Amino acid sequence: MFEFIADRPVLDFVATVAERTTAREEKLRKPADLADWVMQSGIVDHPPTITTRQLEQAKQLREALFGLLSALIDGSEPQPADRDLVNKAASGPGPTLQLTSNGEVSRHGDIDAVLAVLAQDCLDLFDSADRDALQWCADPWCTRPFIDRSRGRRRRWCGMKGCGDRAKAAAYRARQREKIHPRNA
Repeated sequence: MFEFIADRPVLDFVATVAERTTAREEKLRKPADLADWVMQSGIVDHPPTITTRQLEQAKQLREALFGLLSALIDGSEPQPADRDLVNKAASGPGPTLQLTSNGEVSRHGDIDAVLAVLAQDCLDLFDSADRDALQWCADPWCTRPFIDRSRGRRRRWCGMKGCGDRAKAAAYRARQREKIHPRNA
């Protein structure tokens, strides 16, 4: 249900709304969906208990994160309300790390700790080398931001699975149609 392809948790979190400008597919419909996303993200090792109110707060933060990322990519000024909400979430404590008896690190925290990590990751983008590599997926239906770390920064899609595959298939079909029905014949 969730894709973790962005190498940054905040980018994967804002993608829990797919196709924002068309279908606007909400993937966090109930508290259990958010708990599943948290577990799949690996931010903490045990699913936090999430109430309906906390789910709505997480969605509000997600939209503020998306607003800040949009401003960063588009070179515009962030909305003060988005900035304030993200700053507030980022000021909270993140997960607690503990070394277990077998030498592994375990991560513990509630949903507020997870949201603090996501807000901090967003703010880190504003001050990292990834800032200049952040861009929108070229798929017209996808509204996912991604970091282009390719040589020459010519990557166009958030991922080859999905957006890239659709683009390649469409280009192939167009070439095949052109072979069958050449325009300049």
